[in-house]
Amino acid sequence: MSKTILITGGGSGIGRITARRFLAEGWRVGLIGRRKDALEETAQGHANALILPCDVTDEAAVDQAFATAAAAWGRLDVLFNNAGAVLISQLIDEISVAEWKRVTDVNITGMFLCARAAFRQMRNQSPMGGRIINNGSVSASAPRPGSVPYTVSKHAVSGLTKTLSLDGRPFGIACGQIDIGNALTDMAVAMTKGVPQADGSVKVEPVMDAAQVADTVWFMATMPEGTNIQTVTVMATNMPFVGRG
Repeated sequence: MSKTILITGGGSGIGRITARRFLAEGWRVGLIGRRKDALEETAQGHANALILPCDVTDEAAVDQAFATAAAAWGRLDVLFNNAGAVLISQLIDEISVAEWKRVTDVNITGMFLCARAAFRQMRNQSPMGGRIINNGSVSASAPRPGSVPYTVSKHAVSGLTKTLSLDGRPFGIACGQIDIGNALTDMAVAMTKGVPQADGSVKVEPVMDAAQVADTVWFMATMPEGTNIQTVTVMATNMPFVGRG
């Protein structure tokens, strides 16, 4: 029987590229995102794609999406907890509470709600177990200038990953994190035009093909039972991360 994966943020960017990679490999793929039309564009009519329109910050909608997938498939093998929000570079005293909440509601609360739903399903299915892969960021290690909400949220994702790794042990639930740097998606186009640096300058940064992210998620998801990639960084080789600042 084909393996199953739910991918949040499946309507664009890394979520879309990863979903298509798993569909090509014969997996059954559930696509979660706010826009049904974008999810359908990702699926391209593939018979193994399950369209699940859902706002990851809506508790009831998240639980319903996971329940729908479980009813259709019988079990959930992997969650790629990928949906995220960003904010343009601003100093903390320029950031409104509404902007703070917009980012943290998706990047923290949304991650929590989806991980909770996956953990519940994996803990109660037979046989127990599964794998949760959280999309972190290189910002979980080193911030960019003017990135308080995003950086705080990605540090929180690291805490979620570590705690789920611990709490999942009795139930065969593995949890790992992929930290991504400068993958070329619509969200990263700004890197090719110039973004603020720690020294106050604005510079173009190297980017990488986002397909390499999908390849890495695939590698993490297909590790044999009893083996886990706890944290992995995949990034444009020459981006200003190692030695950033």
